[in-house]
Amino acid sequence: MRHICLALCLSVLALPGLAQEIEARKVYPGTGDHSLRIISTADLDVFHPYILAFQKARPDLTVEYSVASSVELYKAIRAEAEYDLALSSAMDLQMQLANDGFAQGYRSTRTDALPDWARWRDLIYAFTAEPAVVVLSTKVLGDRPLPATRQDLINLLRTHPDRFVNAVGTYDVRESGLGYLFATQEARSTDAYWRLSEVMGRLLPRLFCCSSQMVEEVIAGDLALAYNVLGSYASERLARETDDTIRIVRMEDFANVMLRTAIIPANARNTDDAGAMMDWLLEVGLRESADAWPLPPLNKSSAAATTGFGPIRLGPALMIYLDPLNRRAFLEEWENALEQ
Repeated sequence: MRHICLALCLSVLALPGLAQEIEARKVYPGTGDHSLRIISTADLDVFHPYILAFQKARPDLTVEYSVASSVELYKAIRAEAEYDLALSSAMDLQMQLANDGFAQGYRSTRTDALPDWARWRDLIYAFTAEPAVVVLSTKVLGDRPLPATRQDLINLLRTHPDRFVNAVGTYDVRESGLGYLFATQEARSTDAYWRLSEVMGRLLPRLFCCSSQMVEEVIAGDLALAYNVLGSYASERLARETDDTIRIVRMEDFANVMLRTAIIPANARNTDDAGAMMDWLLEVGLRESADAWPLPPLNKSSAAATTGFGPIRLGPALMIYLDPLNRRAFLEEWENALEQ
């Protein structure tokens, strides 16, 4: 099986006691002597507008923005790398950090405005609600309609395997924190997950670390289908495409809706500005409509209207599959299904 793990602008930063993989880093200079250090799983081009908008109100503040995978972000915070704010798509790993004492409390009128399902113990806060989707090239469908459910997708792959051999992409859940979250939540919610995984496993699927890579491979024609990618990334990228044969499909039988979350690390130095950035992200996240921002709002009703399902809830239940025995058992079953 071919494993894909590309990282643009990959570098290794030497930090005390830590070899940390950073995919991209950019410094946004301010006019003063204060700086805010952010580590995030959101791609630079996605988060760039948020930083520019925040600096309009705080032109004095220098923002150092580093992009890392969810697993690398988790490792960095546990190793007490020096960041003031950590933003991640892997809710379960963020919950583990908060539960284990690697986040410090923060509370404001903005955090108080959040619904209970989007916060936990004044330590972790959600600011987006993003569904997982299928990105599909309609060129492989012929006269068939778009698959609406996992059973439709299973039937499509079984009926036309020749169109999908080595052309189905999904996460390598052993390496991707978000991929592991989506897989475990889906396996808990629908039996169709394992049936679909076994069918994909017979087609020599290609495994990726990131949503953006899978979307690019579909656009390039190297993949026919990408499964469980972030809808926000797919929508943002396809908005810049002229090829109308690439479609975003939201499964109607069940949809994962991920909450992108923020924590202030326990060893953060600039907690005042980290709190200000947190409040600003929550203000944007609580807007009523998606409008022009790259990441969708937190609004639960909007997420449910789009997908038919509410978001994954923040809480200790997220950590069930992080238990070493549970994780080992899940990965063994996943490998048996995907690596046939």
